Amino acid sequence: MSRTETVVDVPAILRAARAVKRVTLAEVGAHAGYSASAMSRILRGQMAVADGALLRIAEFLDIPPTHLGLRRDHPARHTRTAPPGSTVATRVTTGHQKSEDEVRRRRFLAAGAAGVGAVVIGTEQADAVTAAKKSGIGGDPLEEALFAPGPPTPLPGLAGALATARADFRAARYSRLRHTLPALISGAEAARNTGTGLARERACAAIAHSYVLATELAVKESADYAWATADRALTAARASGSPVVVGEAARVLAITMRRSGRITSAVQLLTSTANNLHAQAGREDDLRAVRTTLLLTAAYTAATGGDGRTANELIDEAELLAQRIPSGRTGELFTVEATPEQVTLYRIGIATTLNDPDSGVSHARALDPARLPTQERRARFYTDAARLWTALGDDGRTYAALQAMERVAPEELRRPSVRAITSGLVHSSARLPGLRAFAARTGAFDA
Repeated sequence: MSRTETVVDVPAILRAARAVKRVTLAEVGAHAGYSASAMSRILRGQMAVADGALLRIAEFLDIPPTHLGLRRDHPARHTRTAPPGSTVATRVTTGHQKSEDEVRRRRFLAAGAAGVGAVVIGTEQADAVTAAKKSGIGGDPLEEALFAPGPPTPLPGLAGALATARADFRAARYSRLRHTLPALISGAEAARNTGTGLARERACAAIAHSYVLATELAVKESADYAWATADRALTAARASGSPVVVGEAARVLAITMRRSGRITSAVQLLTSTANNLHAQAGREDDLRAVRTTLLLTAAYTAATGGDGRTANELIDEAELLAQRIPSGRTGELFTVEATPEQVTLYRIGIATTLNDPDSGVSHARALDPARLPTQERRARFYTDAARLWTALGDDGRTYAALQAMERVAPEELRRPSVRAITSGLVHSSARLPGLRAFAARTGAFDA
């Protein structure tokens, strides 16, 4: 007899669906008979929800009831109240009962275009992956691992593997990173499951960092599953006990919020996290560094919402913090650094976003990209420079920035937003030598 078991992470599915639908807690609650504060607790897994109300929430958020373990004619018969910080899950079991520990280890989210997911164990796993691919969601090792992971498998040399993954991201080796992240996540989860005390906290930090990298990749590729990896990153970060790791995870979560149009909420998350980081003896510079990156991201996010005043206030505050970090020490952050050059880099993007390209030009001319410490950051400079010159209508300088990016980090040129810039040049009246071959080589145009 085949054995199947379905585990549904209800709060995570509801959070994702609400983000995609772009509705407030009050609007969701109004359809289910709950206040906004009660809905907040439900979405954090801290409050049980009645079956009928859960069905109404599902209908409002366009979630198929079966993805929540419900049927329209016969909803699941029970829900559980979880303690603060944990997750409520509805479970339907067929066949032999598995242990709770194994269920937790094999939980995953199926992140679809509608922002819903389910966890399927046993013979239903393959069906879940097949359905995901049919909807246009699957296709790379990392994404498939998010849909149907195997059990956490110990990874010898976890710290070394994490360092290698970090180095691949900073060097913009994204294809390799996409293939190595699934094993890294599995190994970190295995270490968490067997560890206690400090060892468990370190494993949680490794999980958080792994999902931060996964989110960074998803954001670069405009992938729909970014919300899921960012949510997991922050959950693991909080369990790590490290305010620096929490700050880094909150930063990537806010980026996914910004991408879904939740500008105000993203800025609030970033600034409140920056203000509430608790000091740790000996890590003052690290805390200043993570606060700096949170404020930089908040400044750019405010700019995308057209709030120039807030953007400039936040980046000025970030610059003051960066200046307090001793020269030669950038803070032990995982993906980006907090340096004066980083601040200038963000000023370029903010100026362009706020339709102030003249200021952007002055900032771009003041920054030597060779002073940025990683290929990923140098590629960000050339991306922002290309956007800046595009805004000014200078096709030659736009092309030069893209060519420089190819020399530094060629995989960055395949990002959808960068391909759009290249495609724009191809379809413009510009006559630039080698442009069509460049566009074909970077995936922006079929030769």
